[in-house]
Amino acid sequence: MNVLVFNVGSTTLKFALIDSNGGSRIHSGMYDRIGQDGGDAIDHVSAVNLVLNSLDRNQIDVIAHRVVHGGERFTGPTNVDSSVLESLAKLDHLAPLHNPAARRVVEALVGFGLPQTLVFDTAYYSTLEPEAYRYALPETLYQNHHVRRYGFHGTSHQWITRLAIEHIEEIERSQRVTSDRPPLKLVSLHLGGGCSATASLGGVAVDTSMGMTPLEGLVMASRCGDIDPAIVLHLIRDVGLTVEQVDNLLNKQSGLMGLCGDSDMRTVLSRRADGDPVAELAVKIYVRRIAKTIGGFIAMLGGIDGLIFSAGVGEHSCEIRSLVVGSLECFGARLDTAANDSLDRTNRINDISAATSRVKVLVIATDEELAIARQVS
Repeated sequence: MNVLVFNVGSTTLKFALIDSNGGSRIHSGMYDRIGQDGGDAIDHVSAVNLVLNSLDRNQIDVIAHRVVHGGERFTGPTNVDSSVLESLAKLDHLAPLHNPAARRVVEALVGFGLPQTLVFDTAYYSTLEPEAYRYALPETLYQNHHVRRYGFHGTSHQWITRLAIEHIEEIERSQRVTSDRPPLKLVSLHLGGGCSATASLGGVAVDTSMGMTPLEGLVMASRCGDIDPAIVLHLIRDVGLTVEQVDNLLNKQSGLMGLCGDSDMRTVLSRRADGDPVAELAVKIYVRRIAKTIGGFIAMLGGIDGLIFSAGVGEHSCEIRSLVVGSLECFGARLDTAANDSLDRTNRINDISAATSRVKVLVIATDEELAIARQVS
């Protein structure tokens, strides 16, 4: 089956026509800076039309979409109909940078004559127990307004976690390790523009760093992650910012951008290497938040068998990987420095664990488009 996958970002549109059986890409590409001066398209729907004009419709069997927020209703791949679109529109406010654009793309393709399926980032976390997804807020906010942790980057975390389990189990089989071992305790890190961590037990998600929205958790490129909620009240009451200004500040002016004026980790690390103390502090805060999150997950899991790095920063920054793993040496994690510094990019999985490491440290190339295609085929 050939699946045309659309992965809509706030200002980007990634697409891939994938043979879901063999996993090969028949055609793929990306439109960037959508809606911006000098961008590739004036809006996401225009970008989709450019994609469709470049493809042979007869090659497409089904269209699949990555949607960031599925709320409590959407817990698995969902075929599109009018009821689904109506429910989807009600979730726009929960992921305002992503959901509205994705929904508009879906709506624009309703008349295209091909079935459409939605795959939600939040679906992987439908297995969370109430103690993991409930906030310490009045019960009525959960019952009437669905205020709870949902989690994000689920498609990526599910994909890399499955690959990690297969990799570790293959090693154990080759070493004739007994097959009745307890479920693997894994922590996966999706470190890109958005950053998240997920704890899994035997491939089932049990906790994650992002919350009701993708703003909670780790320090990100321009998002703040965890802060004291009273800061928001202070910004509105005492500083005089509007709700819209606070929203913009927390989502677009914070994180690395807020700490040092650059949202690109490559630039921040370059400044750090040149001795910039502001960039040095930004990296320390970024890594410290990751380490604290992993430590909490280890306590909750009762140990850790594997740590997975993925996405732009996770896959390409040997410095960040070294700093994070260095902070976890008390748990038995050790890096093979040579392997960490020179990944084999032809491999989907790179094992960068030292021989003495009690924790498997893996770098796994995420492939959200293939993961989505496999879910709908």
